Amino acid sequence: MKIGIIGIGFVGAPLAKYLVAAGHQVKVTNTRPPEELARMAQELSATPATQQEVAEDVDVLVSSLNFNVLAALPQELKDLFRSLPADVIVADTGNYIPFRDGRIEALEQGQVEGMWVAEQLGRPVTKFLNNLLAETIARGGTPPGTPGRIALALAGDDARAKQVLTTLGNDLGFDAVDAGSLADSWRQQPGTPAYCTELTAPELTKALALADKDVSALERERVFTEIYQLPETERTHKAIVAIERSVLHNAQQRPGSYARHHAR
Repeated sequence: MKIGIIGIGFVGAPLAKYLVAAGHQVKVTNTRPPEELARMAQELSATPATQQEVAEDVDVLVSSLNFNVLAALPQELKDLFRSLPADVIVADTGNYIPFRDGRIEALEQGQVEGMWVAEQLGRPVTKFLNNLLAETIARGGTPPGTPGRIALALAGDDARAKQVLTTLGNDLGFDAVDAGSLADSWRQQPGTPAYCTELTAPELTKALALADKDVSALERERVFTEIYQLPETERTHKAIVAIERSVLHNAQQRPGSYARHHAR
């Protein structure tokens, strides 16, 4: 499959590396100088591309951009997404993290992140990999059928896109769970039980059902505050997952939760 990736940071880099290893043709681009982009692409065994080239002749185009970048997206990138052929799948891996991205008023007022991204790009998107930590993507993949295999959530309105991204997720080492429409993608945003809790497919299905929009923003702020109050030497992957799982634990304790209902 031919894949373009815009943004090769903590998520885009391992995504490119493992998709290449799985046999896909991967082009990458970012805003770095051409020689630095070429070096990064070589390290990933991917092909460096200009912003225009990365979207040419691809089956899937992945946006792996921070939300502060999306909020100030240059017109040429907007035009690039809007001019894509209709059959090109656009996947978005990002999340709104206010202390990094600054305050985005529409999201603070409750707009679903995935819907907001689609507005910025002028193009339908499917949320992909955004419920996994970068280190999980880089080191957590396992072969199909492995006990405890971690699952990713997919949310979008295009059934074919979900089918294709399920295959790519499997190539990366993860099972996929259909989390519903793009409007439902808030269930895998930061502050929800599905976000960065490293669950199996059955566990992730239950966690998505436990999501509570009324508390997710508060939980997001609590969790990020706890994480960044840790001394840097203690801010390990294991510690971050444990803090994220406290959101799942809290959801399971709420009266009327999915877990309580199904425990009867």
